Amino acid sequence: MLKEHFDRFMEKEELPPELTILKDEKVKLFNNKELLKKWRNTRTGIEFFDSENGILFHGAIDNILQKKNKLIVLDYKTKGFPVKENDHHSYQDQLNCYNFLLRKNNYETEDYSYLLFYVPDKFLENGEFLFKTELRKVNINVKHTEDLYRKAVKVLNNGMPDCNERCIYCKWKEALKYVY
Repeated sequence: MLKEHFDRFMEKEELPPELTILKDEKVKLFNNKELLKKWRNTRTGIEFFDSENGILFHGAIDNILQKKNKLIVLDYKTKGFPVKENDHHSYQDQLNCYNFLLRKNNYETEDYSYLLFYVPDKFLENGEFLFKTELRKVNINVKHTEDLYRKAVKVLNNGMPDCNERCIYCKWKEALKYVY
């Protein structure tokens, strides 16, 4: 529903009310409908094929803003409670990955993305929900994604590393041996 909402504004070459705070930054909604449709689709998404390692890296975005010739990732999030100061940290890798994929596809991106949070505000007598929105600008770090990607390729090519006593997953995995 949010994508349809944003597309109506994109077709009118306007920013939706949630983004009017950005009007002075000279951004607009990305208006290549077919490409956006592909990038949003979880089956097609935006992809990078690493032919050297035979790995397909793939992600599906919510939306894209454009500032001159640079793209800016816009990701929607719904929450059941007010946004906290550091909530954006949970989505850092996701935003970094989307920017990594765009750059691997020869698109220039800004060094930041936006998270647009929708938080239920009021429940009306007629059954409708009203939402508050909060837009967060998040600096991105594509280098971090490149490092994570190299580490993932190493694991894929060399098998899982040995358990580490400081790793929460390893402790959980070890505990499950006794359950099953």
